[in-house]
Amino acid sequence: MPNDTTSAVIALAITLIGAPIIPGLAARTKAMMTGRRGSPIWQLYADLAKLGRRGVVYSTVTTWVFRLAPIVVLVATCVAASLVPLDGRKALLRFSGDAIAFAYLLALGRFATVLAALDTGSSFEGMGASREVTFASVVEPGVFVGLATLGVIARDSSLSVMLGGTALRTASAATAPSLVMVAMSLFALVLAECARVPVDDPATHLELTMVHEVMILDTSGPDLAMMLYANALKLGVFSAIIVDVLIAAPRAAGWVGAATGIAILLGGFAVVGIGIGIVESVMARLRLPKVPLYIAGGGALALFGLILVLR
Repeated sequence: MPNDTTSAVIALAITLIGAPIIPGLAARTKAMMTGRRGSPIWQLYADLAKLGRRGVVYSTVTTWVFRLAPIVVLVATCVAASLVPLDGRKALLRFSGDAIAFAYLLALGRFATVLAALDTGSSFEGMGASREVTFASVVEPGVFVGLATLGVIARDSSLSVMLGGTALRTASAATAPSLVMVAMSLFALVLAECARVPVDDPATHLELTMVHEVMILDTSGPDLAMMLYANALKLGVFSAIIVDVLIAAPRAAGWVGAATGIAILLGGFAVVGIGIGIVESVMARLRLPKVPLYIAGGGALALFGLILVLR
């Protein structure tokens, strides 16, 4: 019979391996809805393997900051993933206040990416870094409010208690609207956090509209693979959080509970990936002045949920 640690390790391993399937599902869904053949859902795996075999080219003006950034981004994202109860039970790493550490680890990865973009000395990448920081200043408060709502319901600041404990599963029906609002808010914010439409377009080549992609223009080879993988892993982590908020079903003990948690996790990957593909099919990329309004609207949903819990 697996204990919580064994189940958490299995869930983390599945997330690390399966996260790149989410962008593939999004691209495949978008292709189907727009009448195109599209790339296979495992395309990112092939891209990562190809980039891993290539060499790395560094500009003569970059310093150790640029070389260290991909490692910092990947490590910060992996540690953040280990703080989340991916199987809906317990996280691999858990302590009081780990929800705050989770948010700041993601912020650390963003900070490293911005520093790397500025380190190139390119005004073009500096423009993308400025946009990224501007959007992040609106995204982060929304994420904090969403986590605060879960913390008020669970009466704890640990993600393992918020998402893996019995608080959400035994909460009264009065908190259901708040949980739905938090899930919707996190889905809206993850599109901005992971540079997806309508905030950004990972496939764009228009210089004046690029945000995240412009910051990694000088990144190549294994460094670029780490950046792309970390972004996919972030999608996987938020997928697990969203599905844990929406599906507060009790997890049985033993292998049955572990298998149920893994199945729900994989279902979350599919739902979020397909949901992103649908959004990108029916919505165009917003104009830059409209993006903060969209992000603020996503954060407002979490704020409304918090108000409903506190009233």
